[in-house]
Amino acid sequence: MNILITGSTDGIGKIAAIKLAQEGFHIYLHGRNPEKLAATVAEVKRETKNENISGFIADLSDLGAVKNMADEIQKTVPILDVLINNAGVFKSATTHNSQGLDLRFTVNFLAPYLLTQELLPVLKKSNAPRIINLSSAAQSPINLDTLLGKNNQSENDTYAQSKLALTMWSFHLAAQEKDIITIAVNPGSLLNTNMVKEAYGHHWSSAEKGGNVLYQLAIAILR
Repeated sequence: MNILITGSTDGIGKIAAIKLAQEGFHIYLHGRNPEKLAATVAEVKRETKNENISGFIADLSDLGAVKNMADEIQKTVPILDVLINNAGVFKSATTHNSQGLDLRFTVNFLAPYLLTQELLPVLKKSNAPRIINLSSAAQSPINLDTLLGKNNQSENDTYAQSKLALTMWSFHLAAQEKDIITIAVNPGSLLNTNMVKEAYGHHWSSAEKGGNVLYQLAIAILR
């Protein structure tokens, strides 16, 4: 089984990648830092004794980079069984990307939307394809002016709006692509990850809890 996990060089994405690699699956990692990605690929191979670990690089705040990564994946991955849209951002040094769009909307919603749409052809080649989108307990009505960078709102507000957008799109995708299992999941609130530490300075639950949720959803059909 071929599994792609975005944002998998740390946090729950990395934990899920290690657990899935231990099952012998071919895991495709993703990160935006080439050195960190290469180190994570090597680490997962070493820890799991699984050589079928590869990596793709893209800054998900740049939609052009997302499209380029999708093109590369389609050229090198003939069949994709599971796509886990795990990457996300809460706090950032910048509020908007180079196109003037809100950074959280771009990374948390537009990037997974674009990546998924581009990868539908290789997903449809799988006998049992599934898409897992990382939602959140934080959800808020969407303000399009905020998405377009015309209206500045707090990090909490834009993060919650981006997660509602992702969840609403997941319902639409499930209805549109009936042969693909589409799941929107909250892996747990305030997990012990770098994103949560930077945002709140404390956590409620272990990162392993969230990683295990992704692992279970990825393999549920096999059990």
